[in-house]
Amino acid sequence: MTEPVFDSEQTSPTATAASDAPSLATKARNLLVVSVAVVLAVLVVMGVRTQSPAASLETLAESATPLEVALTNEKPSLMEFYANWCTTCQAMAGDMAALRSTYGDDVNFVMLNVDNNKWLPEMLHYRVDGIPHWVYLDAQGEPVTSAIGEQPKAVIASNLEALMTGDALPYQQGVGRISELEAPTSPRAMIERRDRSDDPRSHGAQAAN
Repeated sequence: MTEPVFDSEQTSPTATAASDAPSLATKARNLLVVSVAVVLAVLVVMGVRTQSPAASLETLAESATPLEVALTNEKPSLMEFYANWCTTCQAMAGDMAALRSTYGDDVNFVMLNVDNNKWLPEMLHYRVDGIPHWVYLDAQGEPVTSAIGEQPKAVIASNLEALMTGDALPYQQGVGRISELEAPTSPRAMIERRDRSDDPRSHGAQAAN
């Protein structure tokens, strides 16, 4: 009687399933890791895209150099008159953050909110009638030049380079897209505006008449 011959290299179904199990588990784990990474990436992108521009302006303003410090620390300064409702200011917030990252150690970045009555003397002094209004100050706090409206990042960078070295600024009196200043509408603000006919924030109302 012939004895059944067993091939030692032949694997039983049970052994095959056992050997495949780790491989399937590894694939499932890798798929899960990839899925989580994709979801996180999408959430990050959505978070960046939905970030409020006004919040970005507020963040920049909170970390800006105080005016009194900028006028005494013997560094040149870039002063920005802005408002949270200013769409042009919002559009430039990203560029301004990048410029601060590059030049922040050598240049003061000052931000003055035109809706704050505290800065009315500065608005009058620098003749602010549209925003963003930029004023370049030398290391002694003296104005070198100004610009109004949206400015290309490269233009501001070139001016800052010159400001740091004391050279003549290559771009002066630049004018771009601006947001007209809005007249205050609260009763108290209307009284203040009546008493201060030279308030530059009345520019928008005058232009509409």
